[in-house]
Amino acid sequence: MKMSDKARQMLRHHEGVRKKPYLDVVLLWTTGVGHLIAPPAHLAMTLEERKHAKATGFYSCPKEWDRTLSDEEVDSILQADLLRFERGVLRLCPANLTQGRFDALCSFSFNAGLGALQKSSMRMKHNRGDFEGAADAFMLYRFASGKEFRGLVNRRKDERATYLA
Repeated sequence: MKMSDKARQMLRHHEGVRKKPYLDVVLLWTTGVGHLIAPPAHLAMTLEERKHAKATGFYSCPKEWDRTLSDEEVDSILQADLLRFERGVLRLCPANLTQGRFDALCSFSFNAGLGALQKSSMRMKHNRGDFEGAADAFMLYRFASGKEFRGLVNRRKDERATYLA
């Protein structure tokens, strides 16, 4: 199963498309369509440590990514990233997948991670056949670093609607 074109467009809308590296809301280096490029040392830091490193000028983009990506590179990186999430959703939620449910779970996983999906009440409810409960669980994931973000609220509403479609 593959994400639909409509879901890919939704993903690009919510993630944004950036050809140059940027810091996301939790100060992790990212590029393309939400492609994480933060080195392991940055991933091991707390948000406060990343804030301090940025403020003191010791938090630069990984050199190999400090460039402008072409449209083809953005698309190629996204395609490779999606393959991992599509496989992960099929492994974690193997039954009762409609295209809408699959698309929504892939979008969620792309944003929050497969580990978040694996531990989520959303997955447990989906796998038990409680599709309304699973859809409602999307709205629990609207926070980043303890703060609610309007963009995450909007994204989760779209994912919920897609899941129920």
